Amino acid sequence: MNKVVVGLSGGVDSSVAAATLHHQGYQVIGLTLWLMKGKGQCCSEGMVDAAFICEQLGIPHHIVDIREVFQENIVNYLISGYEAGVTPLPCSQCNRTVKFGPMLEYAKANLDSEKIATGHYARIEYNDELERYQLFTARDRQKDQSYFLYDLTQEMLAGTIFPLGDLTKSETRKIAAEFNLKTASKPESQDLCLIEAHGSMQKFLAKYLSEKEGEIVDESGKVLGKHQGIHNYTIGQRKGLGIAHSEALYVIKLDPVMNRVIVGNRSSGDRSECTIQRTNWVSIPQPTTPIHSQVRVRYRSQPVPVTVIPLTESRVKLIFAEPQFSITPGQAAVFYDEEMLLGGGIIEKQATS
Repeated sequence: MNKVVVGLSGGVDSSVAAATLHHQGYQVIGLTLWLMKGKGQCCSEGMVDAAFICEQLGIPHHIVDIREVFQENIVNYLISGYEAGVTPLPCSQCNRTVKFGPMLEYAKANLDSEKIATGHYARIEYNDELERYQLFTARDRQKDQSYFLYDLTQEMLAGTIFPLGDLTKSETRKIAAEFNLKTASKPESQDLCLIEAHGSMQKFLAKYLSEKEGEIVDESGKVLGKHQGIHNYTIGQRKGLGIAHSEALYVIKLDPVMNRVIVGNRSSGDRSECTIQRTNWVSIPQPTTPIHSQVRVRYRSQPVPVTVIPLTESRVKLIFAEPQFSITPGQAAVFYDEEMLLGGGIIEKQATS
């Protein structure tokens, strides 16, 4: 069957994914997820642009109301995380529980399609020897989004196409112009959909979390200032601390029990190891012995050498070849072997430097 359901956000990337597959002869159906109310490519503006693209291409367009799923899996996930003193990464959680899973399920159940496609910059290949789908970085390393896809299952990878995986962003724009797509010159989204909708993460959190004054202290416990809620801070933060000091200070720990923000110099924020929970192995079977790989601890961070030590079925320990700054609980640590994404999980807690 040559039918594919394309997730359309209303941006140029997903528009080109749909147009490219349509041009290649696929029977394309557009699908937009209604995540929440407000501005941003995931919401009302995006739905209008997605509908326009479908009209341009002459393909059907479906809108699925998934706001309750988004509220439960993303909004509540963020709120509980910030309350616990961690900095959650919503995008990987959203991709697995809100986007790819529900999209594939809807496509199979309602649109008679076994395949979905998105505008993500990443590549999928099937390894016959391992009998496993493997995930690779995009050719355009500046646009690579594999980091946010580490939590996808084998079933999701089997049912997914990434038409932009071998393209650069400039090539995507060029194709959009060639197809005369309405979104060809649409500005790229720079923020999370929640930030686009509310203006900032602080404004979003203010809707759910009340101010709770506490102390900003140094590593010895000396009080340096006050804060209005630990949810307004993240590990590694330097600006906006509201305290004066003779040297640059960074947030090195958040203590939800004592309601304290702990700060220190940059070297005090270095960590030589950490533990990872909710680990998902993508391109290789779950290892039973330590492996050497590279790890990215933030989306824009450079891969660094690491030893991955299995602890339990879903937890591993990372030992960095060199101490790393700003290891942030709640963020993702994603393991690579050059271009191949091996797996990843959520940073659970910090170890001493």
